[in-house]
Amino acid sequence: MSSANEQAQGPAAEPSEQLALIRETVRKAKPPKARPRTWRGAELAAERPVARVLVDKGLVHLDRYFDYAVPAAMDAEAQPGVRVRVRFGAGEKEGRREGGGLINGFIVERCAESDFPGVLAPIAQVLSPEPVLSPELLQLCRAVADRYAGALADVVQLAVPPRVAKAEKQPSPEPQAPPSAPGPDSWARYPQGPGYLRALAEGGAPRAVWTALPGPEWPGELARALAAALASGRGAVAVLPDGRAAARVDAALTALLGSGHHVLLTAEAGPQARYRRWLAVSGGSVRVVIGTRAAMFAPVRELGLAVIWDDGDDAHSDDHAPQPHAREVLLLRAAHERAGFLLGGHTRTVEAAQLVETGWARPLTADRETVRTAAPLIRTIGDRDAARDAAAHTARLPSLAWQAARDALQHGPVLVQVPRRGYVPRLACVRCREPARCPHCHGPLESAGEGETLRCGWCARPAPDWHCAECGGTRLRASVVGARRTAEELGRAFPAVSVRTSGRDHILDTVPNSPALVISTPGAEPVAEGAGYAAALLLDGWALLGRPSLRAGEEALRRWLAAAALVRPQGEGGTVVVLAEPTLRPVQALVRWDPEGHAARELAERSELGFPPVSRMAAVSGPPEAVSGFLAAAELPADAEVLGPVPLPVTDPARPRRTGDPPPGEQWERVLLRVPPGSGAALAAALKTAQAARLARRAGPPVRIRIDPPDIG
Repeated sequence: MSSANEQAQGPAAEPSEQLALIRETVRKAKPPKARPRTWRGAELAAERPVARVLVDKGLVHLDRYFDYAVPAAMDAEAQPGVRVRVRFGAGEKEGRREGGGLINGFIVERCAESDFPGVLAPIAQVLSPEPVLSPELLQLCRAVADRYAGALADVVQLAVPPRVAKAEKQPSPEPQAPPSAPGPDSWARYPQGPGYLRALAEGGAPRAVWTALPGPEWPGELARALAAALASGRGAVAVLPDGRAAARVDAALTALLGSGHHVLLTAEAGPQARYRRWLAVSGGSVRVVIGTRAAMFAPVRELGLAVIWDDGDDAHSDDHAPQPHAREVLLLRAAHERAGFLLGGHTRTVEAAQLVETGWARPLTADRETVRTAAPLIRTIGDRDAARDAAAHTARLPSLAWQAARDALQHGPVLVQVPRRGYVPRLACVRCREPARCPHCHGPLESAGEGETLRCGWCARPAPDWHCAECGGTRLRASVVGARRTAEELGRAFPAVSVRTSGRDHILDTVPNSPALVISTPGAEPVAEGAGYAAALLLDGWALLGRPSLRAGEEALRRWLAAAALVRPQGEGGTVVVLAEPTLRPVQALVRWDPEGHAARELAERSELGFPPVSRMAAVSGPPEAVSGFLAAAELPADAEVLGPVPLPVTDPARPRRTGDPPPGEQWERVLLRVPPGSGAALAAALKTAQAARLARRAGPPVRIRIDPPDIG
């Protein structure tokens, strides 16, 4: 342990080399521990006058606790877990002690003595007496920081919400008595379902990968799993990809148990309400949490069940350092707290398949006859359709899809999934098919609507006089059609039917059970009231399958299954038409409704090639000299394989910057590091140690480290 005052005792702050040598000798001598001294003779707490503080400084070379003195006046409030203000970076100047700047932190421990031989700075202020950083939460944050080679302070920032003073003044609700164990209800459709609920209700810790049947029952089934854990006297946490899915589970659990047993933690609640609910969970008044990504750290007491729904959704991966994934955090919680685990979804990721393959979790699926009864009819463009319709393979809406939509509109709404938003987000020259680019920044030109002037998608400059730089042509064609253009085309094809759109700018939660065309981008599909959609059209399958990503097929199948699960069963006339090459593996998995088989084959292929999740991988990116210097200094595991470096695309200043992009105009490169199973922890520790040493020595610019990068091609 060390003090904040220690930081200024580097060589740059010494008046001579002799004095530096003396101080280094004293530091290594480790004199006997003594009662701490503090500035200005302030009276210290009578018992445990030393507080070990985690400062809010997310740098890996400062990833340790710092000792501070506890003034007697703060003795009662300065308890482990509370927020404090401390001076950080204090040093000496002309023989006088100089206080550093004030910074927030958390007390993690109170003790009687300090290892630091110098004068301890006192705690400046106790911000709140609420013990928000419990030992269990601190242990989880440390495990996540080690897993992702990050700083503990960064993880704590993700785990503990910002303080809202008004929320702390409001009383917590009275704890509710545990409910009785729920019946299986629709869980009876799964052979292992009733047994899983029974094990939870009896205090067990069953672990399962659940492939949910299509239809509207899954929120109620998930609510019954949470209620079963609550019935055992334990708590539960469920993490969902967005607020709409969380609201459905919230409504289902409220209908099952009534109010008072759980809280909903989403951004829509607002900072004050969200913090008040978080405090109720931390204090033990509420034992069940339903929420989005941030709820993965919810301080549920005596955790009995950790649930994640649709773990393949990008929303489960945090954009803030060290960029943890909710699935991995909940796996750590389940292992450390010996709780049950449930990974559910209409599809199955390769990570979920690996949990089943290794035996860590058991599959929780329905038999094939039940799947066929619950699933809609899946149709593709086959040879017979091509014989009847010459444009079946090339038309954006062939006759098969048009006829399916026309017939279904007589019975209810029809969902149309379009991979791209906007009107015409990508244009190309009619003559040579060269993509239309902005003459200023070379960004893609796009059309905002019929008759609108072309604009650049990056810098927003208009391009009224565009001409092709390759052939001089002035006519354009749509290479990608967006949701708004699709709505316009279908509105003309079905003039008597209302057309509604759901996308990033305006997402619908539900639509009435009446004839309508609902145009939606993936992930924004509203739920159809009543029996569900009469049909669904999955357009432009090539746009999903053609992505330059290792997960392109898996992601396409996940989005298709999510949309198809909203359609009525085949016995009630539900039909799904997918416009993609029918021989491709994801399309065949959709036709058979077999996400388990698709995930198992993907996992087998990745195992042969050494791709994640069979191997553990890390990405190191930065300027070329920084990456090479970092790798030269890092003590990587002996079985680590270095792949690269490869140059990264230079970020255009006019282009919207995405997470992980290099600074505009800078040339960066990336190296991938791969290790076999069992060496992931050693790789993360080596990278974290090397980054800390580089920052401490100020040996050039830092590099970016990403464990389990999601964007490898």
